[in-house]
Amino acid sequence: MKRAVFYLAVCTILASASFAVYQENFGNGSNQFTISFVDISGDASSANGTNIGDGKTFSDPGYQYRMGTREITNAQWDKFKADYGQVTGDPSSAYDSDPEMGTNAPTGRVSWYEAAQFVNYLNTSKGHQAAYKFTGTQGTSNYALDTWSTAEAAGGTNLYRHKDAQFFLPTEDEWVKAAYWNGSSIQTYATKDGSVPEAGVDTNYNDANPDTWDAGSGAEELNGTYDMMGNVLEWMESPFSDQNTAADSERVYRGGSYYNGADVLASSDRRNMSPYGEYGNVGFRVGTVPEPATMALLGIGGLFIRRRRAR
Repeated sequence: MKRAVFYLAVCTILASASFAVYQENFGNGSNQFTISFVDISGDASSANGTNIGDGKTFSDPGYQYRMGTREITNAQWDKFKADYGQVTGDPSSAYDSDPEMGTNAPTGRVSWYEAAQFVNYLNTSKGHQAAYKFTGTQGTSNYALDTWSTAEAAGGTNLYRHKDAQFFLPTEDEWVKAAYWNGSSIQTYATKDGSVPEAGVDTNYNDANPDTWDAGSGAEELNGTYDMMGNVLEWMESPFSDQNTAADSERVYRGGSYYNGADVLASSDRRNMSPYGEYGNVGFRVGTVPEPATMALLGIGGLFIRRRRAR
């Protein structure tokens, strides 16, 4: 009986809607919140070398990962703060603004350093390694970002992310693949057919009253995500210059915001800002690498589905 229930649960995950959606719960009691993810997989190496803005070229991450279906909302941010405590540190300018209003709208006025503390909480609250290295005492003005050694760094080269972290801010390549990879190339837009996004259809952008909308209330995009085109611009983990990986290096942000036109929503648009910048139209979403045990269970479930369909 237990085995039958297990198979049914796995099949429901894999067969529900056009994309499998995986949910992770965080926090406790009234501060509990959920983040949904979709798988980003497949060999995209044929698109390596594609220009994705300012001479930057795409490079397939080369591993399976999951991308948050939606941007982090104010509601999720508020519950994180209630469970985590004061979000502050050095430099103070990275922590001197409050997020925008709107419970289900994507959180804005969040610096890269604040987003990194949110991601660290996702990891450590579930017993995982923190993604980003902070020195000093959490919740005080001396809490400052540092970089990992090459032995600790993801891939031995990404000095921002620890190799054992499960949740993270997406690198530029991870983000671009999730938004624009269609199985054979990097599209210009994240719409399912690659067409120019239409206001009020593919996004909720409104010329007469531009403002953020509830995260995920626009159209589903190419790979099961929402609002990678518009709502708020999103922080990348990656530095704007690959040669500059200091803790205070300028970071990339992408995806356009609620008042940007189609040109800023394109895969060729690439922007940069200091990691302590806080602007109302800049937020973030989270990526994750599934635990090996989870992938093994899903593989069993997928095999079960294929056998049933073949009968």
